[in-house]
Amino acid sequence: MAIATGRLLKRGSAPFEEMATQARFYGVAIKALPRALRYRSVILDLISDITIGVGALVMGAGMFFVIFSMSFFTGTQVGLEGYQGLQQIGAEAFVGLVSSWANTREITPLIAGVALAAQVGAGYTAQLGAARISEEIDALEVMAIPSLVYMVATRIWAALITMIPLYLAALFSSYLATQAIVTKFFTLSSGTYTHYFHLFLPSIDIFYSLIKAVVFAVVVTLIHCYYGYNATGGPAGVGVATGKAIRLSIVVVVILNLFMSLLMWGGGDTVSIAG
Repeated sequence: MAIATGRLLKRGSAPFEEMATQARFYGVAIKALPRALRYRSVILDLISDITIGVGALVMGAGMFFVIFSMSFFTGTQVGLEGYQGLQQIGAEAFVGLVSSWANTREITPLIAGVALAAQVGAGYTAQLGAARISEEIDALEVMAIPSLVYMVATRIWAALITMIPLYLAALFSSYLATQAIVTKFFTLSSGTYTHYFHLFLPSIDIFYSLIKAVVFAVVVTLIHCYYGYNATGGPAGVGVATGKAIRLSIVVVVILNLFMSLLMWGGGDTVSIAG
């Protein structure tokens, strides 16, 4: 009976031990960021992999193409559904408001986080997992090169640096798509659309939206690097680690998006519809 109880308690405490281990890893990785700047050439190579797809990180195209195209098509959906919904109550002129709020505050940040997890994050987990099982990480430590700084902190810098221009391009893509579908397909006056779009899009909203994307980039990179850095069990173990990292990072991105939206806009809006 005592043995069974001990096993049950051990199983129950395992998730909390895992969370504590991850928290320690994240803290050490963030603390190592200043030291990672000495490996500028590594960071530049990683940036090239993310943006234009050089090397093994991506298949056929870089992150720029992925996030730009995803944002464009979702922006088209925002314009399509927003216009048709508002048309039912005779308020289709306000579709610019839908674009300035939906694209900026929720949809494009989520797309950026999910795209980063699915493409770049998965690549990071696979790379670090392969390095772990082939003992490359151990070899770095033998050569007195701090593996966590060299392998993890450099990737955080690369994701952080590339996310800013990539996200701004994605935001522009979503705005462009929504305006195109509304003014060209539904033939709403371009002047009417841009009037309400700019009226309800203060610059602080774009800044908040960018903050969301940057936070998502750091969190996704930390999660994927953790699972790759600690992968075990050979190639099959790397695949399992990649799957766990993708699932956790996407869930965390969605939860963070909720709480950041509440923090940024929940207590009072940045614009006033009533004027």
